[in-house]
Parts: sequence; structure tokens; C-alpha cells
Amino acid sequence: MKRNLFTNLKPIFAIAFLSLLTVSCTDLQIEETDSIIAEGSTVFEGVADVDASLTNLYNDIYGQIGDQANWFALNEVSTDETLVPTRGTDWGDNGIWRTLHSHTWSPTHKYVLDTWNNLNQDVFRASQIIDPLSNPTAEQEAQARFLRAFSMYFVLDMWGVAPYRNPTDGADIDPSVLSASEAYQLIIDDLNAAIPNLPSRGPSDDNNRACKAAGYFMLAKAMLNAERYTGSTPNYQGVVDAVNAIGTEGFGLQAGYFDLFKQDVNNETIWYANTGVGNRIWNGLHYNQNSPDNTGGGWNGFTTLAEFYDSFEGNPNSNNVGDGQEERRGWVPDAATANSQNLGIGYGFLIGQQYEEDGTILKDRPGNPLVFTKELPGLSGNGENTGIRIIKYHPGDDGGSFRGHEIVFRYADAHLMKAEAMMRMGGDATSMVNELRTLRGATPLGSVSESDMLAERGRELYIEFWRRNDLLRFGQFTRDWEFKNPESVGDTKWNLYPIPINALLSNPNLVQNPGY
Repeated sequence: MKRNLFTNLKPIFAIAFLSLLTVSCTDLQIEETDSIIAEGSTVFEGVADVDASLTNLYNDIYGQIGDQANWFALNEVSTDETLVPTRGTDWGDNGIWRTLHSHTWSPTHKYVLDTWNNLNQDVFRASQIIDPLSNPTAEQEAQARFLRAFSMYFVLDMWGVAPYRNPTDGADIDPSVLSASEAYQLIIDDLNAAIPNLPSRGPSDDNNRACKAAGYFMLAKAMLNAERYTGSTPNYQGVVDAVNAIGTEGFGLQAGYFDLFKQDVNNETIWYANTGVGNRIWNGLHYNQNSPDNTGGGWNGFTTLAEFYDSFEGNPNSNNVGDGQEERRGWVPDAATANSQNLGIGYGFLIGQQYEEDGTILKDRPGNPLVFTKELPGLSGNGENTGIRIIKYHPGDDGGSFRGHEIVFRYADAHLMKAEAMMRMGGDATSMVNELRTLRGATPLGSVSESDMLAERGRELYIEFWRRNDLLRFGQFTRDWEFKNPESVGDTKWNLYPIPINALLSNPNLVQNPGY
């Protein structure tokens, strides 16, 4: 059979959007360069090779996870944790990065469109594998249900609704649109159906495919956020039970924070993606920062806000070894340390003077000492050195930037989800949070409030693409932060992304989200 892509079952018109709003068009021809045309009217008779289709779906999802744009950008650059300031003309890109951080995006934003298309295609392809006509094995169906739940969850989380169609629907049938509560229930149903038939597997190299623990993790994540989708109090005890089940499968907290992001098997990695981690390494490092497998240097883009850096313990103005910082903030090598490690790049948050691998002072392109500054002048007008850089996956570790091992689900996240669920049920989460903080070299807290819990999740999970989700659950996504548009502060419109214009044109069942 020919594969029909979810969002392309009807022609998608790529129209000049501003012109669409201001002039009437008399010649709207569909060009193959403007849209992806459904391939004929092939009747779905099942996926011919289920194993190959499942492998291809995993690989495509991994590619989407590993990208620095689209899905990752919508989850991270839109928050108080990550921004991509324009440096001269570098990273200008017609404002595509700046509008995410400042909350001024529109329905024509390219990353909104691409992510919408990618996730909905993932959902549809998983549905094709699940369909009885494809005759999947119990485990193949379980894997596809897991991937459908994962992909639909982010459609729901970002847009508040979820288009859906059955594989046997003809190309002339518009996809139906599930409400938030309907989409949520399908996600829960998929996970409950999948978990019994997913393999029972603890820490392993094989966790690039879902195991029972991954199913329980996704179930806990969906349930913890349920109030946003259903309007009802979440099943917090269900969250606790799901996390306990992950522990029963053999996962737990592990010391050595930055070791977790190597490709070695560890107790925390529940699900990882076979995707290169180069985007997580090089998108923030300076042009002159190199490693043996990347002599071309970094791309000098991504950075963080001073206020996020300040949420960690330690000297606020430097991050060298011995500055009193907690382990998760990392460290910047001094001359001697850089020379001994044969690589001048530190871990975590890079601030201040940077060094060559032989311990000499690293310089920027004009020849000045490369000193990363805590403050930025704004989203534009930046020099080469402005902004603290973040690095969790290190080019000096085995495999360097070419290792195909990016964490998607990690036990520390599950641990904090359980602590949060207990807190929201009226219990005391302090001991659980302090268990993690002690392991990470941070001072125990006397008590844990909601703001403490959100801050702890930020410190543990930065650049692991959960920040937007966390801010929304804690009601903080619309708060003010540096460089956010003042007119966007407090406006709940920004809690959801807009339905892309061409999705509205291709499916009349869709209705634009309020405010756009």
C-alpha cells in the first residue's frame, strides 16, 4: 500500500498568509511544491511490514526529538529556561526564535506548523500499525499504542485538541477533532492497553524501545497534568502507584549527575532516543570551542537567563570548581583543569572565562578573551560572548557528539512526579525532594512548597524538554520573565499554540484556539 500521511489526506495549501488576510485571491492552484498531495485513493488494507513500519516510526520520532527546532524549541525556547538571542545577524532567522521566548508567535510560525504536522503524522502512522488489518503481534501493538499516546499527548498539551482519523477512512473524509478530555481518555486507554504487553525490562541498552516502565512513566505524566485537560482533580494516587511500578521494574535514583547523560547503562534511564546529541552540545557553545570530533566549533546560539542560573546554589558570578555550587550546576574548568582533562569545555552552566584544551585562555573571533557574561542586552543586539551557556551532553564523553543516546524518560523525573502528587494530596514531599537534593550535592530544604517543587524540577531537568509542561501545570507559563513581551504577561492565550493556518484550511472540523 501507499502510506497516507495524517495531515496530508486533503491538500494543504501553502498560501502567503498575510496576503490571505488582506487581499482576495482568484487563482489558488495546488502545487506539489506548496503541499504534499495524498497519494491516490489507495484503500487501507493493513501495514504490509509491521516491524519495519514500527522501526521507521521510532526512527522518525527520534529524529524529531533530536532536532533543536520544532518540538524541542516549542517546549524549551518558549520558557524562562532557554532562549536564542540574535548575535549580529546570527540566529536572526526572521525572529523565529525570539518570538518563542517573548510569547509573540503567530499561527504562521514555522515550528508550530512543522511540529503539528510531525506529531499528527506520528499518531496516524501508529494507528495504522494498531489497526487489526495490519495484524500486529501483541507487543508490536503495545509499542504502537505507546508511541501514539506519547505523540498525541504533546498534540493535546500544545494545542488543547487532537485531530483523529481511522486508517480505513477515505481520503475525502475530514479527520474528526477530539476534545481535550476525549484525547486525554484515548491516551490513558492506549497506555493501559499497552503496558501489559510491553516487555518487563530494567536498566538496559535495549531501552531505546518502550518497556513497561516507560508505559508507567507516560501514564504518570498524563495523569499528573490531567486537570488542564479534563477540568477534574487528577488521580494523584494513580501517579504514585505508576511511579512505584517503575521502581518495581528496577529503576531508581543514581549518583553522578552528568554521568547519566553518557551512553552507559544507568539506573535512571527509562527510555532513550537513538538520535545524535550534537544539537544539545553545539547549539550554545562558541564558534571557537572545539572537541576532537568537531573541530569546526559551536554555533553560538542557545543560552539561559540569569534568573534561571541563580536558582542553583553556588557563587552567583562564577561557576569554577570550589564555588560552592550544587552538582547539577556543573563547573567551568580553570587553566589547570582544562589542561588535565585535555578539553576546555566544562559541564552544566558555562559562565566567565573559557579555556583551550591546553589550559590557555580561549579567545573570541576578534581576539578578545572569551568570557561568557551573565547578563544579555536583549533578544537582539548581542555580541559573541553574551549569555551563560548550557551543556549536559559533553563532547568529551565516549561517543562525543555523535553518540545516538538522548534521554527521553528519566527516573529522577518520576521521583519528583511522585513527590508532587503526594504534596498535592496533602502530604509532605520534603523527604523525597531532599533525598534527590542530597544525592546532587545540594543543601536539604526545611519544607517544600509548590514554588520549591517547580524550582527543583527546573534544576534537575533543564533542557530535557519538560519546562513548558511544568510551568503550565504550576500556573507559571504566563508570568513575567526577562525579555517576555509585557503585553503577553498574564494572557492565558499563550498557554496553547495556535492551530496552523493551513491545518484550518484543510480540515473544517478544526477551530482556531481563542485569541489567535
